[in-house]
Amino acid sequence: MKRILVTGGAGFIGSHLTEELLKRGNHVIAVDNCSTGSTDNLSQIADHPNFRFIRGSILDPKLLDELLPITDHVYHLAAAVGVALIAQEQINTIRNNIEPTDLLLERLNIESELGRDVKFFLASSSEVYGKNPKDTWDEEDDIVLGATTRPRWSYGASKAIDEFLALAYWQQKKLPIVVGRFFNVIGQRQTGRYGMVVPRFVEAAVADQPLVVHDDGQQTRCFADVRDIVATVIELMDCPAAEGQVFNIGSDQPISINDLAKKIIEVSSSQSPIKYQSYTEAYGLDFEDTRHRVPNLSKLRRTVSHAPKFDLEATLKELVAANRH
Repeated sequence: MKRILVTGGAGFIGSHLTEELLKRGNHVIAVDNCSTGSTDNLSQIADHPNFRFIRGSILDPKLLDELLPITDHVYHLAAAVGVALIAQEQINTIRNNIEPTDLLLERLNIESELGRDVKFFLASSSEVYGKNPKDTWDEEDDIVLGATTRPRWSYGASKAIDEFLALAYWQQKKLPIVVGRFFNVIGQRQTGRYGMVVPRFVEAAVADQPLVVHDDGQQTRCFADVRDIVATVIELMDCPAAEGQVFNIGSDQPISINDLAKKIIEVSSSQSPIKYQSYTEAYGLDFEDTRHRVPNLSKLRRTVSHAPKFDLEATLKELVAANRH
């Protein structure tokens, strides 16, 4: 039984990760300030004998003093979420991405100096690539961010700093870390409140309301089921060869946002029309986006047995059914 700390454990991905870690026989402590997460996401495991939830901030030094000495693995998922929130809360986005990572790594290094190596997973993002023009993105590709006057790129820049910090602790201190760059993750408990496209579309389709597509809808994304994602993350953390490495994590099957909207209308038997909205209308004059976001998963497949169990259509059907209850 491992003793595991999950930051952001009441969030969408964090709650699914916490459940899966418990299923595998671990003792899990989830910490979340519930600024975007919700304890409702943990309702099914609230009474599990090996689970503890703490509503608080990972920036609380006393909390870290209590938890890190009794922890074997840390999964750090606490971060700003969603394009809409990032556009509205630029200062908090930057701080909430960098400060907790910095503090956690500093404290984990102290544990290491005391003779206890605590393995650390950093949840990073495909946003790190910015607007790199390549058809598919490799872990060693250049970061191509827009101007600092475009706040949309602050998220990718701050997650890149997180990665630099984690890799520096690996290189200088041999702190065991794994970095995972999440691409678009979907599944139950994801909210459309912060601009996430699939829950927005599903909710609208079930209600026969217009599906609002930004720009021309020709931009492409790759959507992976959260259950596949958390299984891959756990496998990486249990793989010694993954230490000190960065991995793309997600699906590599692209779909245009137009086709995604049509697929959701189809699987929900909806009468919804598709409505187009400019980025300016949605997020303001200074918003900028990337047209295509497709990962190269070769490195991941060489390292672990990455074999997705859920395809996009099956996941969408589940989400539609869940939204109707």
